[in-house]
Amino acid sequence: MTEFPEIWSYLREGPLLWLTATLVAYLLGDAAYRASGQNPVVNPVLVAMLVLAGVLWATATPYATYFEGAQFVHFMLGPATVALAGPLYANLHHMRRALLPMAGALIVGSVTAVASALWIASALGVEGATLASLAPKSTTAPVAIGIAEQLGGLPTLTAALVILTGIIGAVVVTPLMNALRITDWRARGFAVGTAAHGIGTARAFQVNETAGAFAGIGMGLNALLTALIAPYVLGLFQ
Repeated sequence: MTEFPEIWSYLREGPLLWLTATLVAYLLGDAAYRASGQNPVVNPVLVAMLVLAGVLWATATPYATYFEGAQFVHFMLGPATVALAGPLYANLHHMRRALLPMAGALIVGSVTAVASALWIASALGVEGATLASLAPKSTTAPVAIGIAEQLGGLPTLTAALVILTGIIGAVVVTPLMNALRITDWRARGFAVGTAAHGIGTARAFQVNETAGAFAGIGMGLNALLTALIAPYVLGLFQ
């Protein structure tokens, strides 16, 4: 047992350890999600995040050390986003019938996502780099981090806010849409994709393929529009 701290110090520096830990944590989260009867509150990403946070805290491992090993998962965000082209193409005929409503929903959703976060934060006295970090919180992580850097925000804080936004969206979307009696899978998917990016899109695919396809559309278009409007909206609050 006296040699365990030395062995652990050696292992935790290896990239394979934290990549494996990330995959195992997600498998545990997915198992918990299935065991709960696919309860949206038991979100696999949320469970995995809590498991990993506990491991990092218990082992006193810096986040930079963890990310160095798990960055391959971060890299795969790009190909995973591109892979959404398949279901998008399969639902192309649905998209053509709803171009005008989608355009209106996108504009309202993007502006609301940026402006509401900045307004609430400003009212609470948040300013400077922290305020700028909030603006892209509803876009997918790679895009949000790039926007935050351009706005003078804190990329690490933005990444955390993006994850939190996605998890909240994935948890509340199904009960909220059911309560509002919205049954159109196109509307449900597009809304969650616009508000909760990749994590919300993953949840939409679990519920319905059409909803997932439209969530992917919302995620991609919202990332583009947020990159354009975020500097102007942020300027109003600064």
